[in-house]
Amino acid sequence: MTNRTVVITECDHDAFEPEITVAAERGLELRIEQSTPEMLVGNIRDADGILVQYAQITAEVMDGAPNLRAIGRYGVGVDTVDIDAATARGIAVTNVPDYGTEAVSDHAIGLAVSLARGIPLLDRSLRAGTYDVNLAKPIFGMRDRVFGVLGLGLIGTATARKAAGLGYEVIGYDSSTTPGGRKNGIQTVSFEDLIERSQVLSVHVPLTDETRGLIGAKELAAMRDDAVIINTARGGIIDTDALVEALRDGDILGAGIDCHEQEPLPATHPIAALDNVVLTPHAAWYTEQSYTELKRRTLEGVADVLAGRRPRNLVNPEVLEHPRFATVAAQS
Repeated sequence: MTNRTVVITECDHDAFEPEITVAAERGLELRIEQSTPEMLVGNIRDADGILVQYAQITAEVMDGAPNLRAIGRYGVGVDTVDIDAATARGIAVTNVPDYGTEAVSDHAIGLAVSLARGIPLLDRSLRAGTYDVNLAKPIFGMRDRVFGVLGLGLIGTATARKAAGLGYEVIGYDSSTTPGGRKNGIQTVSFEDLIERSQVLSVHVPLTDETRGLIGAKELAAMRDDAVIINTARGGIIDTDALVEALRDGDILGAGIDCHEQEPLPATHPIAALDNVVLTPHAAWYTEQSYTELKRRTLEGVADVLAGRRPRNLVNPEVLEHPRFATVAAQS
């Protein structure tokens, strides 16, 4: 496995010790780049594997790297990678779907609680010289309010567990569930009921063609006027323009948004001017522990593919049927 080259295409991390350690253990040559879209193909031309954070890995990009066999995505979502194109070319795509379960669910709960108590607005007003709780009214307690979870995977389930511990009545919807049942101990309802009943709606679905724009003007209009919406999943799931209008018009009470349709979010974006919104810079995934785990496991997945082993988290298992993966398929 010596002389295999893995390229970090671009990344906003400030250190790479976990990747350097794994590369040394696995006999890989690791190269760290900060590729612009124009530089991307040239920087990975000789790569056997790549690690990506924000870069768009299209069929054209893959065709510019003839040795490419593995793409590792820093994180859970793989919407920046053309999965079908990768599979057709015999390129495995890996991710780390369970590294940030506790961190992201903590962040979702933190956004919900900060909105429920009016903490950001009260903090800003106090610093500006106004000592008045009335600015943040209405303020609601958590007990017996309805906390809706959209998407009951690992993170959604963890968020539901924590919300229940605070006294919320928890309901959930997932594309694999039927109303009136239970999944992971959570009462399941229809999508429409979730939208209409939730006083806190926390979004935990991946960004796909089916979920892009899932929460738009129609859904926001159907929500309660005392509801808040939390998004720690992906920006494109909520129509941001529709959300801004709903918040301005009082159709919903507030929003806590960590993931944005445009990242970085421009400081001049209309949503940044609203007092009933808490914004964070796609930070929900981060803790000291999750940061190290993410970096190590992303490279380990790519290294496994290059060593002829099935990785722990393979996004496109169909790739094992490709002739390039006959050995891996036989071992799986």
